[in-house]
Amino acid sequence: MKKVFIMLLIIIGLNIKAQTAYITDNGTHNVYVINVATNTVAATIPVGNATFGVSVSPDGSKLYVTNYYAASVSVISSAANAVTETIPVGSGPMGISVSPDGSRVYVVNESSNTLNVINTASDTITATIAVGPAPYGVSVSPSGDKVYVTNSNANTVSVINSSTNTVVKTISVGIQPEGITVSPDGSRIYVANSSTNSNTVSVIDSLTNAVTATIPVGNTPEGISVSPDGSKIYVANWADGTVSVINSITNTVSTTITVGYDPWGVSVSPDGSKVYVANLGDNAVNVINPVNNSVTATIPVGTIGPVAFGNFISTYSSPITDIALQNKESSEVLAYPNPATDYITIESPKSAVIKILNIQGQLIKTFTAGGIKTRIDVSAFPYGVYLVELITDKGKEITKFVKK
Repeated sequence: MKKVFIMLLIIIGLNIKAQTAYITDNGTHNVYVINVATNTVAATIPVGNATFGVSVSPDGSKLYVTNYYAASVSVISSAANAVTETIPVGSGPMGISVSPDGSRVYVVNESSNTLNVINTASDTITATIAVGPAPYGVSVSPSGDKVYVTNSNANTVSVINSSTNTVVKTISVGIQPEGITVSPDGSRIYVANSSTNSNTVSVIDSLTNAVTATIPVGNTPEGISVSPDGSKIYVANWADGTVSVINSITNTVSTTITVGYDPWGVSVSPDGSKVYVANLGDNAVNVINPVNNSVTATIPVGTIGPVAFGNFISTYSSPITDIALQNKESSEVLAYPNPATDYITIESPKSAVIKILNIQGQLIKTFTAGGIKTRIDVSAFPYGVYLVELITDKGKEITKFVKK
């Protein structure tokens, strides 16, 4: 077997959460990728016309964004930071939400008064559901059995059974509801009523489908997000440049934080240590420390209008925290071709176990090699970067390949 240079990954097994935030910019038609650890823009991804809503898949491998004027959804590989698919949807797509199991994506279309259901395996629409006039926001229950849609021109929330794809309840809330989120235990739904005649958050009991509280917040609330433990709800108030922090036990605003100009999207990191706010008016993202409710960083993004309406922070937790790359000469392992299209061949020593993982460290396939060439079918793999882990009697080696 000839000698090759293999790129090894030395992995220290601790834990990392929420490495990446994705900011949709309505004016530049881009998504800005923010490294949460350094609070810097790591990449810029061109998408469709007037990108608006955003939702990250549970495993962090994909994000989905709505393009309002293009009537489409862009599917983005987080490993490649590139659009891998563009899916036509209804007219004027706004809010978007991925189901907890990652199998479906729900998209509300403001101009056609519909909700599209996308199958993530095929990237095709499997159902179109009629909802109320001017649907704006959407959120899925943690169990995945219900989908909640705000109808901004009807002052209602549609409750959809995800198994039958039918509206089973319509709930009256405040005036012009837009942002919506569900508590981590699924017991409560929080709705931001954006009209200046409301400026409230409605709290809905998921068992009774009844509004149990109405909480006054700042001027023109838009985006809304709940902390991982469910104790706090963060509301971005577009017209007065603030974020209201709601105590979920008392259903009262515990503090108000001044942020940038025209805050729209808000999202909490999965460990609850940071809150990110996209400011439409000053083209920046603020980072809030939830312990002392202070703005700790301001990150410039875009040039026209960062919106980031939805869940824009990756919720994936990986056992990899420190990855050091080094070149090491090896005469034992060979992987080719790279990039791969349909197949990849692994030449390995006897008694080697071969594992293929995605870039987030999730196991995709496992093989046993007996000292011969092992040909692996990767034709069905999504576009992106993959790791090949080889476990032999001499230890573990990891290399990577690109599926194109």
